Amino acid sequence: MNVLVAGGAGYIGSHAVKQLIAEGHRVVAADNLYRGHAPAVHPKATFLKIDLAETTALSEALRREKIDCVMHFAALAYVGESVAEPLRYYDNNTAGTISLLKAMRASGVRRMVFSSTAAVYGEPESTPIVETQRRQPINPYGWSKWFVEQILHDYAAAHPEFAFAALRYFNVAGAAADGSLGEDHDPETHLIPVLMQVALGRREKVTVFGADYPTPDGTCIRDYVHVEDLCNAHIAVMNALQPGDTRCYNLGIGRGYSVREILASAERVTGRAIPHEFGPRRPGDPAVLFANVEKIRNELGWSARFTEIDAIVATAWKWFEKHPEGYRP
Repeated sequence: MNVLVAGGAGYIGSHAVKQLIAEGHRVVAADNLYRGHAPAVHPKATFLKIDLAETTALSEALRREKIDCVMHFAALAYVGESVAEPLRYYDNNTAGTISLLKAMRASGVRRMVFSSTAAVYGEPESTPIVETQRRQPINPYGWSKWFVEQILHDYAAAHPEFAFAALRYFNVAGAAADGSLGEDHDPETHLIPVLMQVALGRREKVTVFGADYPTPDGTCIRDYVHVEDLCNAHIAVMNALQPGDTRCYNLGIGRGYSVREILASAERVTGRAIPHEFGPRRPGDPAVLFANVEKIRNELGWSARFTEIDAIVATAWKWFEKHPEGYRP
């Protein structure tokens, strides 16, 4: 299959490109390199430096490369930044996807696998979260993704030959098992990479936000899904899509780990003490969030291979030890 990966130079997108190529697909990695990294793109992929807003250029590329399916990871994804700059998020994430859909329509591409987010649920009604729970985001990032899901449903209703899947997940973690790809954000806000940076001496310490939650150890509990498992799920869904499909799946391991558990795992895996301090809770952080993943398991037979936190952290550590500067030389 000929696949265009939007955001193909980003953390998740670059792993998806790598796995698609390993499975024999021909891949075009499209990225504006605002937060992506050109060295992360697989050498066997065709790289296209392009922005989602460039509708005509996207349409020409989709037609020229005879694309069968778009896998869409291109998004701004910092919750705090979305609160400070909401228009930027709606412009890139929501309007950018409209531009991409226009390009797909003009070039006759009729399948999309959309990387959504569990942030569409906002404060969940219950845990584990199922796909049918109320969607009520609590920040512009979550809304920007939920609006896209609504747009995809409306577009599919008007174009019965179109098929899409929206995949919702919380914390993506880890790195390629062979150490070739990893996580490199600026700024870095994700817990596991921050812990790796502290272990390497690149940060003085890590701050844990809240130690008084109603959880067994007082810290937040989250579902951590390994990036390779996540990409495997996207590919499984892509292979299953049929004309007219409108699918939605939660992705995760179906259980949560607390911040203290992640911290302890990082110390075990690295063999180093990780200085840390406890700060106040962040507004809007629920105590416990993890996904019910029975739907995708029952319908597609997908389940996460990495379920133990030490195994997930070990792949991140392998990347950070070899690439302490990330993709920078």
